[in-house]
Amino acid sequence: MPHFQIDEHTHLRFAAAEDAPLIVEFVRELAEYERLLDQAQATAEDFRKNVFEEKKAEVVICEYDGKPAGFALFFYNFSTFLGRPGLYIEDLFVKPDFRGKGLGKLLLAFVARLARERNCGRLEWSCLDWNEPSIAFYKSQGARPMSEWTTYRVTGQELAALALK
Repeated sequence: MPHFQIDEHTHLRFAAAEDAPLIVEFVRELAEYERLLDQAQATAEDFRKNVFEEKKAEVVICEYDGKPAGFALFFYNFSTFLGRPGLYIEDLFVKPDFRGKGLGKLLLAFVARLARERNCGRLEWSCLDWNEPSIAFYKSQGARPMSEWTTYRVTGQELAALALK
């Protein structure tokens, strides 16, 4: 698995199956920050199966002084308008103790670099409306909100009912 040494303190690496418990830890910390911990149901086995066996997503882990500091989980989407794939960042998170060191910018730039190397036409993600620090950060990186689009979601019983129609 390739490792990317950024400086004497920081390196990035693609996650491996043995990182599944660490990914769960990151996701739970992110869910707690987003006030959505009650919705964080994913298990290490879910990540082992879906990320590492079935390759439905990819994860990059950022380590600072040898300690897990942050991660980005992303996957392909597709733009029919561009006729090309894009990358969608589902989660980008830096632990509070490691914030202010440029690690979020590093993770975002790394995924952007992958998108360009893979001939993707877009890099997209969602951000909660109330999360002003993240919104300011994303805007400072050149991102713009797509306020003319509304995300719709169907889950649970509604998904089951819709699938039967």
